[in-house]
Amino acid sequence: MNERVRGLIAPTVATVVCAASLISLGVWQLHRLAWKEALIAAAESRAHAAPVEAPPESEWPRLDPVDYEYKRVRLSGVFDGSRQVTVFRGLFEPRGRYGGPGYLVMTPLRLANGATVLVDRGFVPEARKAAVGDGLEGGETTVVGLMRASETRNAFTPSDDPASGQWFTRDVGAIARAEGLTRAAPFFIDADAGADPAALPEGGETILAFPNNHLSYALTWFGMAAALIGVFAAFAASRLRGGGSEEKVHSAVGDGDGGRHRD
Repeated sequence: MNERVRGLIAPTVATVVCAASLISLGVWQLHRLAWKEALIAAAESRAHAAPVEAPPESEWPRLDPVDYEYKRVRLSGVFDGSRQVTVFRGLFEPRGRYGGPGYLVMTPLRLANGATVLVDRGFVPEARKAAVGDGLEGGETTVVGLMRASETRNAFTPSDDPASGQWFTRDVGAIARAEGLTRAAPFFIDADAGADPAALPEGGETILAFPNNHLSYALTWFGMAAALIGVFAAFAASRLRGGGSEEKVHSAVGDGDGGRHRD
């Protein structure tokens, strides 16, 4: 084995390892893509299905958001307006007539057995905040809507301030603790739109949006693997073709020296 080939062993091994890692990441993203597409299909199917009875309190500890998110359910109870909170939200793609900055109205629905489920009754624009109490008249009411998992916050979400009634996330556990709700469900319900399109709060504003970038991530990993292989191929070809250049230079220098000695 000549010197030029031996010099390519280490770069070859490193390239194979790195390329294999990049390709495996791409394949993993394709598996994630299939999983996400199945999840999206299931959620959309649930959201447009006929409502079923909400799971009873006995099943709440075993619920998994993957299984129930966006499931259309029906439940009955009495709204408790005294423990209602409003969550600030900008509604910039409204389905109804109201939008812009405003509030999501989260009202506890007390069930017949004493347990409570938080219901997002809908959106109220900032200028109409006084309407958050609308729709609480009367006794027992039936709510139809979508089951939703408790919201999480990100680095850009302002901190909630329960003492002043300022909420920025629909955090079921935090709201239940702040309002002294016992036996509260670990999920909340996004209420459907009502029969009156002008009524507030405006229900039916659930955003069915599912980020799905796995295909682009997979193509990125595969592209990086291809680029790495291409760069290595060019390097190896150049090394094999031009490996004797140093010998030619030394030969030329030696001939020059010899010429001077002969002189």
